[in-house]
Amino acid sequence: MSLAQTNPPEVTFQPDHSGGTGKIWKIFWVLSVLTIIELALGYFLYAKHGELGYATVLSTKCVIAILTLAKAYYIVSVFMHLGDEVRNLIMTIVVPLVLFVWFIIAFLADGNSWKNLRNTNAGSKPNQMEQVQEHHSTEK
Repeated sequence: MSLAQTNPPEVTFQPDHSGGTGKIWKIFWVLSVLTIIELALGYFLYAKHGELGYATVLSTKCVIAILTLAKAYYIVSVFMHLGDEVRNLIMTIVVPLVLFVWFIIAFLADGNSWKNLRNTNAGSKPNQMEQVQEHHSTEK
């Protein structure tokens, strides 16, 4: 008996990848549209620099930030497969992230208030900008 007779030939099949291709293209187009909208809003702000009001600029920047967060959520949910995980695992990632963002905002606000208090010596003297303006008005 030969070796060829005891072991049947191995039959392999190529895996069917066509099922996931549609999902990948959908993700591609969603992320592309969000990116194009962000870029268009950014170029709009750049082109109209100085012509727009404070509220318009702030609201446009907020829209850009929201679109960026939507893209980040979509990427984490789909490509990192976090959308398919149990709630506890998702919370172990999301809660520290939210706390980290909160820390950054709190430290920036605290630094700004410290700068303002130091500039006026805790409110006991006029602001440095007020002193400069008073100095220029007395020279004229």
